Amino acid sequence: MAVPGKDDAEGWLNFLSVRHDAEIPVLEDLNRYYEGTQPLSYMHPEIFAEVGDRIKPVIIAWPQLVVDAIEERLDVEGFRQPDEDGDDTDLWRVWQANDMDEQSQLAHVDSLVMRRSYVSVGTNEEDRDTPLLAAESPLEMYAYIDPRTRKILAALRRVVVDDSFARETERSATLYLPNDTIFYGRNSSQWKEDDRDRHGLGEPPVVSLINRGRLTSTRTRDPNVLSRSRYGSSELAPILPLSDAANKIATDMMIAAEFLTTPVHGFFGLGPEDLVDQNGNKLTPYQALLRKFLLIPNGVDEGVKEFEFSGASLTGFHESINKLGQLVASLAGLPPHYLGFTTDNPASADAIRSSEARLVKRAERKQRPWGGSYERMCRLVRRFQSGEWDPKLKQLETRWRDASTPTVAQTADAAYKYYTPPAPGMRPILTLRAARELIGKSDAEIRRMDAEDEEADRRAAELDPVGVLADRIQPNDQPPRPEPADVVGA
Repeated sequence: MAVPGKDDAEGWLNFLSVRHDAEIPVLEDLNRYYEGTQPLSYMHPEIFAEVGDRIKPVIIAWPQLVVDAIEERLDVEGFRQPDEDGDDTDLWRVWQANDMDEQSQLAHVDSLVMRRSYVSVGTNEEDRDTPLLAAESPLEMYAYIDPRTRKILAALRRVVVDDSFARETERSATLYLPNDTIFYGRNSSQWKEDDRDRHGLGEPPVVSLINRGRLTSTRTRDPNVLSRSRYGSSELAPILPLSDAANKIATDMMIAAEFLTTPVHGFFGLGPEDLVDQNGNKLTPYQALLRKFLLIPNGVDEGVKEFEFSGASLTGFHESINKLGQLVASLAGLPPHYLGFTTDNPASADAIRSSEARLVKRAERKQRPWGGSYERMCRLVRRFQSGEWDPKLKQLETRWRDASTPTVAQTADAAYKYYTPPAPGMRPILTLRAARELIGKSDAEIRRMDAEDEEADRRAAELDPVGVLADRIQPNDQPPRPEPADVVGA
């Protein structure tokens, strides 16, 4: 299918719909794994037929654990320009006004699970200074990336409404083009344009949060294989086979617990034809086994003898699941204690932090590309506000919370050492503001602290007009004043 022209709305609508429809089944499968609603694999259908509803599949939520362990370390705390002190308060105001603190978490989860997510920017008719921001799911939105420029050429969002009186149908759609955002409504089987925002940006107001993107897509001749690595890969891809195997073994363990862990009674001298169910139907050998009867006909009328086999042990299932868990921890970079592996001697704090090194680095690897996406979002926000592109925002930086897990005491100790001058007359490594940022203080808290410090300095100056205590109120970027005795002696 040929790529439509720049302003061909109908062509883009059809083009994006076809490509999105081809990928939705794969994305839904990935989402089911995260939600823990995936079907059980490796299980013979005859076992399901015999077990019925008595044994439900046992789903071990390893995919959810892998995703959440990374997402919990991805928190945006502000946006900053290198030549300015403090965060950009206006961009942070727009971020907060659109509840992006909460929405960004949802976008990160969807990107980790389903390869990517999106953030759309739109005109706010009620408040021009606060453009609309919205995190978008890849199940509802698809954006086409230009292979040459690697920028989004167009994007389509289709919303499915659950109608209790009919099947789920798409009721609204939004097409994002370089110069227009077009809103559609469903008219029978056709899309009908309802409204249009002529923003004239020159690019679609959509940014993508791509997870584990590659430079190109895999080439394959198999029409059943859909691989577009440029559009991201799921964090769950290497985990799913191990997860399926663990769920199968865990379910087998429950079946074994139902039928094999209790003693099995046997009868020597009885055959399956001697047993019937409540309806008078003869039981098959397998049905008799499931009812904990082992029948051995001897062909000679010597009476019936009863015997018993002891119950089976589940240790083999436990060891298999633990081994799969070790493989999951290795592939996902998770510390062993995340999957419940503990020892008789608890690990020290240093050992725990060391075991989290790969997980921390993996989270930091997400921060860089996603930070770039949020910076493009901020440039779009300023363009909607002022009508012009702000060249200063090309150097904008996204400020993330530290992905590691240092203790409060360690962070405070490091901040104190960085702020304390290494030797008399030398400047400290960090300024007071940087030290406060290191211990996790927000921009608003730092401004309040600065105001309190200025008030304390003013009062100290009133009490000490001669400057005897001036060394106690010196700015952090200046060496301390000499002692009064040194001044007199000089």
